[in-house]
Amino acid sequence: MLSPRERIIETTLILFANQGYNSTGVNQIISEANVAKASFYQHFKSKEDLCVAFLDARHTYWFNELNNFISAKEDIKSKIISSFDFLIFMNSKENFRGCSFLNILSEIPNDNIKILKAIQQHKKDLRSFFLSLIKDEDISDHIYMLFESSIIESQMFKSNQLIEKSKTIINNLIY
Repeated sequence: MLSPRERIIETTLILFANQGYNSTGVNQIISEANVAKASFYQHFKSKEDLCVAFLDARHTYWFNELNNFISAKEDIKSKIISSFDFLIFMNSKENFRGCSFLNILSEIPNDNIKILKAIQQHKKDLRSFFLSLIKDEDISDHIYMLFESSIIESQMFKSNQLIEKSKTIINNLIY
């Protein structure tokens, strides 16, 4: 049996993905997580704090899945191309939901620094991930930008076409 905090996070993962941040209320989360209001506020002072916890949980999950997905690949080029295959896998698994971090970013006001920092950290870690593989900042940033644009385009058009095109570009970019 999951703890109340775990039930809240699990429920939030589903609701934020399906309904978005702004359309999901604390009362709905409390109800669907089957926790008391006091339990919710014992773990999270606000919906904003819950969102940061959601983003942290999503960050950990996403990077664990990415690293597991590419772990069998031995050379750098294969790892990078496999990371784009991971996007295709996630699109299939999550029905082209896109990036949870960018989805939340589009819903928060510009002055919400607490949530923005969590989103920025995820993107910094993704840039670092590619830099750790490539060791060339210009090329790794190019790949990062291809990766990010592939996520957005695939979500918008419900298609993996740009991801496949990005893999072709990477094949020509990395020797």
